[in-house]
Amino acid sequence: MRTQVGIVGAGPAGLMLSHLLHLEGIESVVIEARSRKYVEERVRAGVLEQGTVDLMIDTGLGDRLQREGLIHHGIELSFLGRRHRIDLTELTGGKSITIYAQHEVIRDLIRARIAAGGQIIFEADRVTVHDVDGTSPRIRFRSQDGQPCELQCDFIAGCDGWHGICRSSIPEGALACYERSYPFAWLGILAQAAPASEELIYAYHQRGFALFSMRSPEVTRLYLQCAPEEDLANWPDDRIWQELRTRMTSADGWAPKQGEILQKGITDMRGFVVEPMQHGKLFLAGDAAHIVPPTGAKGLNLAIADVRVLARALAIFIKQGRRELLDHYSETCLRRAWKVQRFSWWMTSMLHCFPSDSGFDRRRQLAELDYVTSSRAALASLAENYVGLPME
Repeated sequence: MRTQVGIVGAGPAGLMLSHLLHLEGIESVVIEARSRKYVEERVRAGVLEQGTVDLMIDTGLGDRLQREGLIHHGIELSFLGRRHRIDLTELTGGKSITIYAQHEVIRDLIRARIAAGGQIIFEADRVTVHDVDGTSPRIRFRSQDGQPCELQCDFIAGCDGWHGICRSSIPEGALACYERSYPFAWLGILAQAAPASEELIYAYHQRGFALFSMRSPEVTRLYLQCAPEEDLANWPDDRIWQELRTRMTSADGWAPKQGEILQKGITDMRGFVVEPMQHGKLFLAGDAAHIVPPTGAKGLNLAIADVRVLARALAIFIKQGRRELLDHYSETCLRRAWKVQRFSWWMTSMLHCFPSDSGFDRRRQLAELDYVTSSRAALASLAENYVGLPME
């Protein structure tokens, strides 16, 4: 088999890249180790920045998003029993965020690629990449029936996530890795309960951070700060709801609505960036290149920003022979990635309780929250970052 761009990974980065390349008349093949059912049902982030929403609509992916997405014009910060609303739209000149689950984005992208005749190979086994320093890089794998296959490409896009094979295929010493692990995790649940608020609520509490979010008008998404080694067996439903009420109930009586818990999981908290995001004809995008703590809701959006830059750079090179954008792909993406890391670190540090914190540290956090919610300049900075920085 042969294609112009071989893409490893059918997550939001890989599928969006394939979609954008198709719109430019460039062929691609997506190779995915998991089944279509798995990638379409895997529950992940659900907050889309304004730029991500605009890109989906502008490229023909917005029909269901516009019908079912929940547009939010603000968020709330809660501390000392009081909730403080941040008007994102007013502070950013009309921008907003949209709640639309990542697996719904995946479904829209898969349907669009199949409708356009795009090739996505699911359940590929033993995927490896070769000759990324040469003129004709290759992707080898075994098909569903166990047959060995080889895909010859002009370029390879590594969109296969944190645990993927592309980043580890780059020769040792060619990359610099920067990582920060946080001394806590998130216990997340999906609950069959109508959202008790129209907007997300980020809560600081002396027992730990909590977050109120939603996935639909019938399903609520909630998170609790917990120890990274936490055992879910120690968190029966009653304990989860009691802890959520303790951390989130405000002085006016607001509390999240309780319902059947449909799903539980533990999310590690880490920051990670690899430099550069390219080696030879292999380009990394999304979680293969960087991980951000989920506090700022940036992971999916950062992946989409990467492939928007990459698709444009590939199109200009393939059509015009100009390679300056391709050569500067890593530099362009890393500038945004580090700004997103900064914002995610800041939100995480402001809202979470660290095991090493003293009474001084906790009072400082409260002062930070008080300042942020009372200063227009601070509010504007938070809002600008939350709705999304420019993609390029």
